[in-house]
Amino acid sequence: MPASTFHIAIIGAGPGGLVCARVLQRHGVPVTVYERDLGPVGSVPDGPLELRAATGRAALRAAGLEQEFRALAHPAGLEARLLDHTGAVLHCEAPEPGTTQERPEIARRALRRLLVDSLAPGTVRWGRYLRTLHPRGGGRHQAVFDDGETATFDLVIGADGSWSRVRPGLSDATPHYSGVTFVETGLDDVDARHPDAAQLVGRGTMMALSGGKGLIARRDAHGRVRVYAAFRGAEDWARTAGVRTTDTEAVRSALLAAFDGWHDRLRALLGDSDDGFVNRPLFALPVPHTWPHALGLTLLGDAAHLMTPLSGPGADLALQDGCELARHLVEAHTWQTDPDHAVRAYEADLFPRSAAAAQTAAADLDAALAPDAPRPTHRLFRRRHLHPHGS
Repeated sequence: MPASTFHIAIIGAGPGGLVCARVLQRHGVPVTVYERDLGPVGSVPDGPLELRAATGRAALRAAGLEQEFRALAHPAGLEARLLDHTGAVLHCEAPEPGTTQERPEIARRALRRLLVDSLAPGTVRWGRYLRTLHPRGGGRHQAVFDDGETATFDLVIGADGSWSRVRPGLSDATPHYSGVTFVETGLDDVDARHPDAAQLVGRGTMMALSGGKGLIARRDAHGRVRVYAAFRGAEDWARTAGVRTTDTEAVRSALLAAFDGWHDRLRALLGDSDDGFVNRPLFALPVPHTWPHALGLTLLGDAAHLMTPLSGPGADLALQDGCELARHLVEAHTWQTDPDHAVRAYEADLFPRSAAAAQTAAADLDAALAPDAPRPTHRLFRRRHLHPHGS
């Protein structure tokens, strides 16, 4: 089917969906992206993303956005520290003097704007929330949006995250609570306002792990430290503790009580934080998550392989997924072959790749927050990418 008559919809304007649209458009394949946010900023948290050279940055290079990415990126801190609850340093990695190793990071909102601006005007339809999908035969599906708009497509790509509306058309799997919650807060201008925290965290990432709990802190390129209190417990831990998650001081007190007995310098990451607290229970899809191939539907990013974020490279994988799916579809367009074969080829590569990453992410979370672990594991730092927001 000629590209001009093969209608592709991408549901979700996350990194994976947008890079997929960009690669398709670069090669003359029409596509429309539907996103529930009202505009490019929307609900995207403004935290940093550190993209890996072999996955996320390679996808941006394939999208022709390498130079633009570098103009917006900042070098991530290369230092990493592993502590126990007493504040004792168990392991430390620091770059050699004069090292040329580079690990750029980019703000999530800046990445979305970069990708959106690279698309033809009108490609992204903002304020469109997918309600239902209805098969219409021959692999075509009719999408019904919450504003009453309907449209029929030859291929619908679910890039709509953890609670995907496209996924039920392919899989009965739903995200399950991992048993671990992250609570996020932060400290601003740490060198001037929080020098003890600045010294504790260093120029990169610090993890303090003990007894099924952890404090994880990461300095960004703007002198801000994002802090995550990680612990095992019920998804509704705050209600059980008798606090509202919107009550900053009550949450602070509950967290400080949970980390009673930890060194005062570590507890100060919570006690002295400048922000409120954001509750982030961690969810994951079953591993491996696969589905029988269905004509006219597929998934990418968290919709396909939601995993826990301690070392799960969510944004990197989403960008890789979007780029690889687009590459197969472009080849089908170029050689005028069946686009369904392109989707099959993409899924054949996706399933083992995502399963391996999800297994590693689950194992790392278990190792880091094992209640009876005698001491934290050093191997986490070999894959120390913290992505608490997923893709």
